[in-house]
Amino acid sequence: MTADPDRPTTATRRWTTIDSAAGGLALDLGLYAGSAAFAGVTAATSTLLPHRAWGTLAAAGYLLAALAVVGQLIARRRPAGTPFAGLGARWAVTGVAWATTALLPLVAQSVQRAAGRADRAQEEVVVVEQAGIRLTEHGTPYLGHDAIAALPPAEQLLGYTPYQPGMALFGLPRAAADGWWTDARVWFALATVAVLALAVATLRATPGPAAPARGAAVLRGVQAATVLPVCALTLATGGDDLPVLALCLLALALAAADRPGRAGLAVGAAGALKLFAWPVAVVLVGWAVTRRAGVRAALGAFGVPVVALLPALLVDRDALVENVLRFPLGHGLVTSPAQSPFPGHLIATALPAGRVVAAALLVAAGAAIAVRLLRRPPRTAVTTALICGYGLLAAILLMPSTRFGYLLYPIALLVWAPALAGADRLSPNFRHAARPKGVDLRT
Repeated sequence: MTADPDRPTTATRRWTTIDSAAGGLALDLGLYAGSAAFAGVTAATSTLLPHRAWGTLAAAGYLLAALAVVGQLIARRRPAGTPFAGLGARWAVTGVAWATTALLPLVAQSVQRAAGRADRAQEEVVVVEQAGIRLTEHGTPYLGHDAIAALPPAEQLLGYTPYQPGMALFGLPRAAADGWWTDARVWFALATVAVLALAVATLRATPGPAAPARGAAVLRGVQAATVLPVCALTLATGGDDLPVLALCLLALALAAADRPGRAGLAVGAAGALKLFAWPVAVVLVGWAVTRRAGVRAALGAFGVPVVALLPALLVDRDALVENVLRFPLGHGLVTSPAQSPFPGHLIATALPAGRVVAAALLVAAGAAIAVRLLRRPPRTAVTTALICGYGLLAAILLMPSTRFGYLLYPIALLVWAPALAGADRLSPNFRHAARPKGVDLRT
């Protein structure tokens, strides 16, 4: 008999105990204090100048948030101070923390960059903006092999656009005007705010656990996607992963609301920006199958990225293949600078035929997840989020070329999972759906 995935496990109970200590304020304090230390170390030691600039501002923002939580803990001991330590106050501190640790550094770096500081943006910002300019001028965001080869060797890396075509939309403002507000990061942030707000509104309108429990879980999920240093730093200095992550979280929220068609569209929009969303799409379609809505979810999840690819495919097929396939697989004119010392990279560089070994391990992990989906497709949004989170974590750790910043995906997905609990069982569509043949609905 398969264990009930909604029954609290020992790990779940431990997380709940930590998360709810002092009304959630204990973990808030740990988050902000630890983040302040991380930002301070980044400001002092990072070899990347945009990261150092972020750390200088963010350390003060995190410290301010930590002091606010200390004040909330003191107020919590007095009945008259309860409103200042409640959930609404925690939301307010989170908003201020995000504004001071992500949005303020982002705007500061955008303004400084517009004034001539070339060291105030990571390479992906330039790449996305150039992709937007090429899209308006040539109908495709990609340069072909010969065009990249003709660039000076120092510029060939920036000639590649290793994203899906939809990412070029964030570069369109720079194609129209040259100013701090046309920096791609500004538009990454606006899209992230809008999508996360929609995800939160979706969960608040979805039946589930008691309001305080759901609200606290949603807040923790939003913190993981915004003020956690790996997310705040990424948004302020590069930013392209945050809209993708936000769309994946929205898709899972829509799954919790039992809206498979809309969930498919949301994750499809993410997949039209970056390949990282495609594994999430596969798992979400597996969930939709248990709702007898697999086709509806798949149409959005895979249809939107395919439609986004068609114009680039028709304009210059070779350029699309060079950027989207050859370069990420290590067969471009230059290699990716993503070299974080995770197991896959260490195996690939330290062992004989290490890249083959790392690739085999990655394929094995993917095959194990595929078997799990086929034998026991997830029936709840919670299980779907957990499979996505652990699956992406395994992939990031085993990929020969990867970045530390990619960890924002599994962390945010795993912390988002508790906010999705409960709604699935109350869904009318789920209660009345016939049990698909061969599918174990207890998983």
